[in-house]
Amino acid sequence: MKLSLGAIFCVVLMVSLQGTEGDNVFSRGYNYARDFAGGTRDMWRAYSDMRSANTKGADTYFHARGNYDAARRGTGGRHAAALISEGRELWQGSISSRGAEDTARDQEANRWGRNGNDPNRYRPAGLDDKY
Repeated sequence: MKLSLGAIFCVVLMVSLQGTEGDNVFSRGYNYARDFAGGTRDMWRAYSDMRSANTKGADTYFHARGNYDAARRGTGGRHAAALISEGRELWQGSISSRGAEDTARDQEANRWGRNGNDPNRYRPAGLDDKY
């Protein structure tokens, strides 16, 4: 009896979660996971570019750019950017001796990019055009 009630609940849930274009909970779950993975790659690329650029003052630009690129993918990418950004700042704040001012600047850049704003606001003079 419990098993059949659980099955009915799952069917009702799947039907209620269907979108207007015929997509279902499974395709939306797949899209979310795909976007989350892509957002994670975007964040990693921004970090790698920051390391290779080795340009003074470019940290906030790469924070904004990674979040911007990830968030453009959709909800999954936006969530990946938030999770990675917040986790990084929490980790650095508790382990490193970076000041609160630096962390606040990074967080502002993270939110700026994640909200779809142009990361070039934080682009420092002298940063190579390939970034």
